[in-house]
Amino acid sequence: MILLIPVGPVQDDLLSGLIEPLAATFGLPCRAIAPIPIPPRAYNHRRGQYLGPRVLSALARLPLPDAERVLGIIDADCYARGLNFIFGQASIHGRDCFIALPRLRQSFYNLPEDEALFRQRVLKEAVHELGHTYGLDHCPAPRCVMHFSNSLHDTDVKEARFCSRCRVQIDPLMS
Repeated sequence: MILLIPVGPVQDDLLSGLIEPLAATFGLPCRAIAPIPIPPRAYNHRRGQYLGPRVLSALARLPLPDAERVLGIIDADCYARGLNFIFGQASIHGRDCFIALPRLRQSFYNLPEDEALFRQRVLKEAVHELGHTYGLDHCPAPRCVMHFSNSLHDTDVKEARFCSRCRVQIDPLMS
C-alpha cells in the first residue's frame, strides 16, 4: 500500500487526484491518511525553507506497518544541503519520500496559475520520488520521469511514466 500523508495542510482534492494514477503506476493500492504537523525543527529561519532530510525523518518515525511506501506532501518550500531548493526527496531503497508543492506552482514565479499544469507536475514529482524508494537513480533520458529536474522546464519536458530502461529495472522490484 502507498500511503499519502499531508505534512501540514494540503488540499484534499490534490491528494485524491493522486490516488488512481499512483495505484496504476506502482500496482499497489493507494490512499490518503490524516496529516502530520510540519516538523518545526526542519525550519531554517535564515533561509525561510524547510530542510528535506528532517521532513523525511518525521515520515520515517511514523509507525505505519501496512505501508509499503509513504509519500509525504508538504506545501512549503524545501531544500537540501548544497541545493537552493528541492521539488522532493526520497530515502533510496526506503519506504519514505516527499514532494514539496510551492515551486511546482506557476504563481511561485509570478505567473498566472495553471491548475492542470500544476497537477501534472505534482504527479510527475510523486512518481519520481517513489521511483527513488525502489532504488532507481536519475535517468539520462529527458522524457523519463526519473530524469533529474533542476528546473520546472525539466519537469514539464518529462512524462509521468518510466522509460523502458527504468521500467525494466523497477518492474521486478514491484512484484
